[in-house]
Amino acid sequence: MASASPDRILIVAPSWVGDMVMAQPLCALLHARRPDAVIDVLAPAWVLPLARRMAEITDVIVAPFGHGQFALSARRALATTLRERRYRQAIVLPNSWKSALVPWLAGIGRRTGFTGEFRYGLLNDARRLDPVRLPRMVDRFAALAGDTAAPDTPTPLPVLQTAPPAATKALLERLGLNTDRPIACFCPGAEYGPAKRWPPAYFAELARAMNARGMQVWLIGADKDTEPCGAIAAAAGGACIDLAGRTSLDEAADLLGLAALVVTNDSGLMHVAAALGRPTVAIFGSSSPDFTPPLSPRAVIARHPVPCSPCFERICPLGHFDCMNRLLPAQLVAATEEALALP
Repeated sequence: MASASPDRILIVAPSWVGDMVMAQPLCALLHARRPDAVIDVLAPAWVLPLARRMAEITDVIVAPFGHGQFALSARRALATTLRERRYRQAIVLPNSWKSALVPWLAGIGRRTGFTGEFRYGLLNDARRLDPVRLPRMVDRFAALAGDTAAPDTPTPLPVLQTAPPAATKALLERLGLNTDRPIACFCPGAEYGPAKRWPPAYFAELARAMNARGMQVWLIGADKDTEPCGAIAAAAGGACIDLAGRTSLDEAADLLGLAALVVTNDSGLMHVAAALGRPTVAIFGSSSPDFTPPLSPRAVIARHPVPCSPCFERICPLGHFDCMNRLLPAQLVAATEEALALP
C-alpha cells in the first residue's frame, strides 16, 4: 500500500524582521499539534535567514516581490511551482489581499488567515480578529494554528537557533573582534522611522558607561543604520566598535548571540535578541510594548510615558519627540543593571 501523502503546510510570512520572529511560536504550535507535517515558509529574501533558524521549518521559498509590488505574472509563476508541492493548508500572516493571492492561485485547499484587506474568497478559512482578546501580534499569529480565531493554548516564546561555533569564530576573525571582555550590543536603528530611535548622543553616553563597567560595545545595524551608528561612534570617543552595514542579518544574529547585554530600539533586531535569550533592554517611544514587546523573560522595557505615546507615527507629529528626548541615559543605565541581574 502506498504511504499517505505528507501533511504539508505553507506559511506566508510577513515582510518585517520582527514579525518573522513573532511567527515562530505559530510554527512551534503547528509542529506540536501535527508532528508529521511538513512546514514551509514563503517570505521575502531579507527575512528568510531567520526562518532557517527555526527548527520546525522544513524549507524556505523566496517570494520575489518588493514591498507593495503586485507583479501578477511573477505571482502566477510562483503559484504554479507551489501547486506541485500539494500543500493542504496555507496560513497567510500579512493582512494584504496580495499576500493571499498566491495560495489561491496555487489551489491550496485550506487558506487560513484573518479577514484583512478584501480577502473574502481568497481565504476560505477566514477568521475575524478580536483585538481585545488578541492584543499582541504574536498571539494573533499563534491563534491561526488552531481552528478558531482565539488561542486555545498559551503562546510559547520565540526561539531561534544559534550558529555553529566554527561559523561564529570565522565571523569574529573577519570583523577583527574578540570576546575577551563582556559584550554589549547596541542596535540604534529602526526601519519604520526616526520616531522609534533613541537619540545617538544618548547611546554614546550609555556606551561610555558600559565601558566603565568593563564591557566592550558593538554597534549592530544594516546599511540604513550607518548614519546613526557613525554619529554614536564619533560622539562616544572610541567607546564602541561600529559594525553597521558590515554584516548580513544572519551575521548580526550571530553577534547578538554572543552578547551579555543588548540595548535596542523597538526593531527587528530587538525581537532577534529576545528570541536568542539575551538580556535585553528594549527602548519604546512612538510604539507600544503592549503590542510588540520583546518576548523573553530576560527583557526590560525602557520608556518615558507621555500622553501622546504610543502614536505609531514614523516622525513625531508634535515635533517635540518627548517620548525619546526625555528618556535619559541615566534611566537606561539603571535598566541595563536590571537586565544584567535577570537569571
